[in-house]
Amino acid sequence: MPSSDIRKGMPPVKLDRAEFERRFKSRFADPAFDPLEHELAKIAAAAFEAYADSRKAPHTRKAGPGFADPDYDLSVDWLAARDAIALAQREHDDPAARSRILLINGSARSEHTCPGEMSKSWRLVELARHMIEAGGFRTDILDLSRTTSEFGRTIHPCKSCVATSMALCHWRCSCYPNYALGQVHDWMNEIYPLWVAAHGIMIVTPVNWYQTPGPLKAMMDRLVCADGGNPDPTSTHGKHADEAKALELAGWPYPRHLAGRLFAVVVHGDTEGAEALRRNLSDWASDMHLIPAGANAELSRYVGYYQPYATSHQALDRDAAFQDEVRNAARTLMEAVTAKREGRLVATGADLKEPRPK
Repeated sequence: MPSSDIRKGMPPVKLDRAEFERRFKSRFADPAFDPLEHELAKIAAAAFEAYADSRKAPHTRKAGPGFADPDYDLSVDWLAARDAIALAQREHDDPAARSRILLINGSARSEHTCPGEMSKSWRLVELARHMIEAGGFRTDILDLSRTTSEFGRTIHPCKSCVATSMALCHWRCSCYPNYALGQVHDWMNEIYPLWVAAHGIMIVTPVNWYQTPGPLKAMMDRLVCADGGNPDPTSTHGKHADEAKALELAGWPYPRHLAGRLFAVVVHGDTEGAEALRRNLSDWASDMHLIPAGANAELSRYVGYYQPYATSHQALDRDAAFQDEVRNAARTLMEAVTAKREGRLVATGADLKEPRPK
């Protein structure tokens, strides 16, 4: 078995108390907090103590039976998210349950914050929702614009644990919340169960500067733990890179936690980049072993091509053909989900084995 080492050498990031308290108090800039200066000073002092002591997960309990190390102290937040995912998996696997589709609005634009107007993606999501619900399916709406418009809706960035070792990337992600660093309100704890419960996923998104919009990309990055992630943090005793590397090198099974779900993708743009993003999203979903619902369920189209942004909603109003294509994409996804649940859909290459490095 090849050996491994842990590479170090990046500059330090630890703050001294004065800088920590300056940053901590900066979130309370509203004059409404001025009468509470004494109370804030005490809270800042307590926060610095937790920071200096690196108390990432201040509330824990023993992992208990079923874990590699039952005596390891696991975060209660992680355990609650694990239970929610387990419930979602049972709902997904119940043959008597209604078919369920997760509709994702990938746009960061919202009428409830600076832009002051809804996104075209949201309108397309609504077209799909009406089609799907009319067919008797259950829909869950994941509106990622809430990360820009709603208090406490945050998708923290992936810390790339998987690039150290696949076994260090826990399913579900154990990087957050990190109370010592103030990295809280992580929405992914609620998003993971939505993906797990779904029989089909439909992503509707604009292309932003040839790329995926920020909130959608943040969610995608954080879903890396669903593709080969380690369901047992006690096997690495938290984030011990050496233990994780040893596990991976001993032979890692790369469990595909979302495998077999169907997907559809609708990408729209105003000038360039929609085709490339549609291919990227499709490749990403397929790489996680999700199954394409069919050619009609993958669209890349242009609305108001090289026209003013100010009239883009009117351009979508006029584009009845694109609206119908979105409905057809939803219909195609529904048909594929039904066929798979009835045992009539066989994914090409389902029995192939992936090559493994020697």
